[in-house]
Amino acid sequence: MTIGGIPHHPAECAGINEVLARVGDKWSVLVVMLLRDGPRRFNQLKRDVAGISQHMLTITLRGLERDGLVTRTVFPTIPPRVDYELTPLGHSLRAPVEALGKWAMAHQSAIKAAQRSFDARKNA
Repeated sequence: MTIGGIPHHPAECAGINEVLARVGDKWSVLVVMLLRDGPRRFNQLKRDVAGISQHMLTITLRGLERDGLVTRTVFPTIPPRVDYELTPLGHSLRAPVEALGKWAMAHQSAIKAAQRSFDARKNA
């Protein structure tokens, strides 16, 4: 079977879905964008990602680290300093994430209009 001319192997779907769940997660996307210019400390990321809890940022960073997209470096200071930085694999995600962000910005008003139209039909 092919989808859009690309061979589709159902056994591979689970792995692909797992990757897409990580890189498509709104918090992961924001963290990747914030790390594009270099390493940042945990609290700096927390301040810059509006609305994220400390717990959710921790989960997001661990997931990105586990997937090889982010590295975590602990500096032996008091208190300990921890920096997060994109790996080469993480940097390779920048272009698709930036393209998706640009697409969202360019089509935001059209999507809002479609939502209003849908909601009006549904509530009529």
